[in-house]
Amino acid sequence: MATEGGGKEMNEIKTQFTTREGVYKVLTHSEYSRPNRVPFNSQGSNPVKVSFVNVNDQSGNGDRICFNVGRELYFYIYKGIRKAADLSKPIDKRIYKGTQPTCHDFNHLTATAESVSLLVGFSAGQVQLIDPVKKETSKLFNEERLIDKSRVTCVKWVPGSESLFLVSHSSGNMYLYNVEHSCGTTAPHYQPLKQGDNYAVHTCKSKSTRNPLLKWTVGEGALNEFAFSPDGKYLACVSQDGFLRVFNFDSVELHGTMKSYFGGLLCVCWSPDGKYIVTGGEDDLVTVWSFIDCRVIARGHGHKSWVSVVAFDPYTTSVEENDPMEFSGSDEDFQDQIHFGRDRANSTQSRLSKRNSTDSRPVSVTYRFGSVGQDTQLCLWDLTEDILFPHQPLSRARTHTNVMNATSPSAGNVATSTGSNGNSSITTPSNSLPPPLPRSNSLPHSAVTNVNNKSSVMDGAIASGVSKFATLSLHDRKERHHEKDHKRNHSMGHISSKSSDKLNLVTKTKMDSAKTLGTSLCPRMDDVPLLEPLICKKIAHERLTVLIFLEDCIVTACQEGFICTWARPGKVALLSSQHQANSPSGTVV
Repeated sequence: MATEGGGKEMNEIKTQFTTREGVYKVLTHSEYSRPNRVPFNSQGSNPVKVSFVNVNDQSGNGDRICFNVGRELYFYIYKGIRKAADLSKPIDKRIYKGTQPTCHDFNHLTATAESVSLLVGFSAGQVQLIDPVKKETSKLFNEERLIDKSRVTCVKWVPGSESLFLVSHSSGNMYLYNVEHSCGTTAPHYQPLKQGDNYAVHTCKSKSTRNPLLKWTVGEGALNEFAFSPDGKYLACVSQDGFLRVFNFDSVELHGTMKSYFGGLLCVCWSPDGKYIVTGGEDDLVTVWSFIDCRVIARGHGHKSWVSVVAFDPYTTSVEENDPMEFSGSDEDFQDQIHFGRDRANSTQSRLSKRNSTDSRPVSVTYRFGSVGQDTQLCLWDLTEDILFPHQPLSRARTHTNVMNATSPSAGNVATSTGSNGNSSITTPSNSLPPPLPRSNSLPHSAVTNVNNKSSVMDGAIASGVSKFATLSLHDRKERHHEKDHKRNHSMGHISSKSSDKLNLVTKTKMDSAKTLGTSLCPRMDDVPLLEPLICKKIAHERLTVLIFLEDCIVTACQEGFICTWARPGKVALLSSQHQANSPSGTVV
């Protein structure tokens, strides 16, 4: 982790950083912002967010970027590391009165060079469907704010669907819409569909199909963000009550939960293979949760304030076809065996899915993820095999673990160019790890998405109503069966030895944090490995609100309205010296 020097050095904005892959450099000429490049006065405004889409343009320049700054929304051609950003020519620009855009999402299925579908959520609760290429506004949902009056916190198209989208609000409610349906002129009436531990799902009660199709009430306080699993079957939600809740989206069944160390959870993301979920929040930590085992497997400490975004880097996830447990030798020898080059996303996905098959050779995986926070810092983290599959004898003996082997040799290399910031180490308690769980080489669900049928399946599910889903009595039986399974497998401890105590605790309106601490919902700090970041760099003057990993760059944004492009190692050479010489002034970093 980076060590800070004097006050002047601490406030210095970094324009590059080094990892074992090489040097990442910010490209000042590739910075996107409002056309005047003046830092935005962010007091009282909503976070700057960024969305990307590729329109498969014949010219080979098909990337488009959308971002919001205050009351303004911009849509540009994104030139990335190739050419300087021309801010004088936005494809579309909108200024809103009385409300501010808070979030947005492109439909990647329907995007073409002539038309894109962009959903925009607003601070007053409305959701707008616009086409920034045609400069058209198609529809406005929740226009009269009859469905929900609170701020939209997250909006996303349902994976594989051209018409369904999901919207969460600071009220703690989440709504499923269909762009083909209207919202109605009166407040919707609901009937219960499913109820569980601190969540309920309702259908809209009306003679004709209207929006919203479903209403989810999740936890206490604001529902801050949600994310679909890579196969689109599961939905991870993080709330202000500090809980991560993971649902099967089609059956609206609760798969598992996790509680923050303290405070609300603000952000969530899935690993590329859907096996792990990372959250960040007001406890200044990143928390890694196993989807299969439904438990916290690691925490990461590097931020000094709230963590606002977490994201996996699919291009730096390393997959090696060797068994790391059979290796013996020096750190340098082991380092040579590990490949930290960037795989293409589809290559990484295929190799990760190959790892799921039972007949493949043992594989070593290193997941890379990043986080940005209100402390203006970017952190990068590696999640390695000895954290994912702890082996009791190794952890007790405190010998060289895979993480130490894989990362320690890089410390000297990193320090030569960036100071003493390169040490990536793992603090593993010697005797406090839980018993090792059996390796699971298969997900509990297929990794193949039924993309074409998603819309029709969901629409059919809504049309058939309550009969499509399990009854509450069946749900109760499943819960009892699930409880027996957990007692047999010891994969997830109970809050209390008495199941009745557990039930009462979970269904209480406000959960007592002291009672969850030390349970499987929220392990104590010394009960799980503590990750330290590979790098931890101050890269902006204002709090960071965006982190997106693209194939040849990393994109970050701060609340002043500056969107920065960081070229990956070896990618800066693609730029001509002319562009660098003509880079505009007034950049943040």
